[in-house]
This record gives sequence, structure tokens and C-alpha cells, in this order.
Amino acid sequence: MLDLHRLRLLRELKHRGTLAAVAEALSYSPSSISQQLSVLEKEAGVPLLEPVGRRVRLTAQAEILVAHTEAVLERLERAEADLAASLRGITGVLRVAAFQTAALALVPDALSLLRDAHPRLRVEITQREPESALPGLLARDFDLVITEEYPGDPSPRPAGIEYAELGEDEMTLALPAPADRGPGGAGLADLAGVPWVMEPGGTASRRWATRLCRAAGFEPDVRFESTDLLLHLRLAERGHAAALLPGLVWSGRPPTVPVVRLPEGERVRRLFTASRRGGGSHPAVRAFRDALAGGFAERN
Repeated sequence: MLDLHRLRLLRELKHRGTLAAVAEALSYSPSSISQQLSVLEKEAGVPLLEPVGRRVRLTAQAEILVAHTEAVLERLERAEADLAASLRGITGVLRVAAFQTAALALVPDALSLLRDAHPRLRVEITQREPESALPGLLARDFDLVITEEYPGDPSPRPAGIEYAELGEDEMTLALPAPADRGPGGAGLADLAGVPWVMEPGGTASRRWATRLCRAAGFEPDVRFESTDLLLHLRLAERGHAAALLPGLVWSGRPPTVPVVRLPEGERVRRLFTASRRGGGSHPAVRAFRDALAGGFAERN
């Protein structure tokens, strides 16, 4: 019979990519992981790994085993959720990953609600961008991820993740201050010659922002790159760059720089929470989602 522990190691290798990454995540040595996978190959009776340069990749037979392992783990997720739901109070540890503006604007209020309603629940928050947080969710580093989707840039949705929509957050054009125009007197096309601050290449935000500028007829002069939107705001406040900022960055305060609404159909990003399939019914996950939704609704 195939050993579930070893099957989970194979699954970890698929999601993390290297034996070293699996070993680091699980606090094993790479040689120990390799030995366990060798035993699994003997149990399965087929090769599960093949060398590719200095790395290894899963064979077609290994992919079959991983697919069945995912199904088993989903059932275990549901079992854990049902077990937790049978108890009187919500306890244990909930690990949440949130991108910066959600962590600043939404998470503290949600934590306050949970502290009062479920004092025995320990919530651990990691600030992480969706591009790395969602793979971490599949790899079981997190139990819940707050993620986003920009107009015209739908994100891939892995089969092992289930999503719940949280709400919408309006993006605005932040003019570099001091501005010589009022909030209604400038648009994207008027900023073709000014420096910009954007998130790094490869992110959903950067793809959307670049497409938006190109649609306005120019290639943005990106002089500053950072995932830190508070830095984006500070550069705009000091007059160093134009920026595209989400409503959450203000955390309920009035904007500190002149802002301009973006074109219809391009101005709203959608926010979601994501959990592993089977884990969305866990009481701790539901409680955190409800707390987030309550706080978000009060802002709108």
C-alpha cells in the first residue's frame, strides 16, 4: 500500500519545484526527502522522478499519484473542517497571507472582531503578494489568502483552490504633487512625459497599468519599481512620480494628493479570499472571511 506521508512529499515536490525547497519547508534534509521518494518509487513499482540538468521533474506516473493525493487531502481538509465544526468554540491556528493594502486597511479590523468573538483562535498574518501567496496556499504554508484581480487581467484559478469574492476597490490616478491642475483637469494622456512608479514587471498590477497607459497613447517612463504602495504614495506626495493607487491605500482617510478617476471599465480591481478546496467550510476560515467582509462593507 502507498504511504500517504511519502505521497505528500511527492506532492510538495510538485508545488515547490526542488528537493531543497521541500526539505527547507518541512525541516528535513534533502537526502532524507530523496530517500523517502526512492522508497515511494519501490512501493509504486514505477519511476517517479527523472533528472533534468541538476534538478528533477515528475514523471507522468508521478503526476497521476499527485492527482490522487490531492483528492485524498481534499477529503482530509473536509474532515478537519467537520471535526472543528462539531466543537463549541473556534480554536487552533489560522495562517493568512494578505497583500499590503489589504493587510493595512482590512486585516486589523478583522483581527479585532475575531479577538472579541473567538478569543481562543490564533491568527497568524504574513504580508505576501498574490503571485507567491497562492502557490503557498497550495503548498499548505497558508490556510487563507487575500488576493486581487485587475480589469482585463483574469488570474489563473488552480483546481485545488476555491475563491470567495470580497468586494471591489476603485483604482485612481494619483497626480504628482504639487500639481498645477485641479483633480478634474488632468488625465492619463496628460502624464505621458512624467516619471511613473509602478509595481515590478510580471505582476498583475504592472500588466494592467502598462496596458492602461498604452491605451492612452504612450509608454510610461517607469523610473521607480516597488511592491510597497506606501512608497508609491510618498513619491506622488513629494512630486517625484505619477502613480495608480487603490482606494484601500487611504484607509478611510481623504487622499493626500490630487486624484483622477480612471476610465469606466478600467477603474475597479476585485478582491477575493482563497482557500484550499475542502477547507473553505472550516469554522476558522469562515469566521475570518465573515470578519473581513463585515469590515469591508463598512468602508463602502
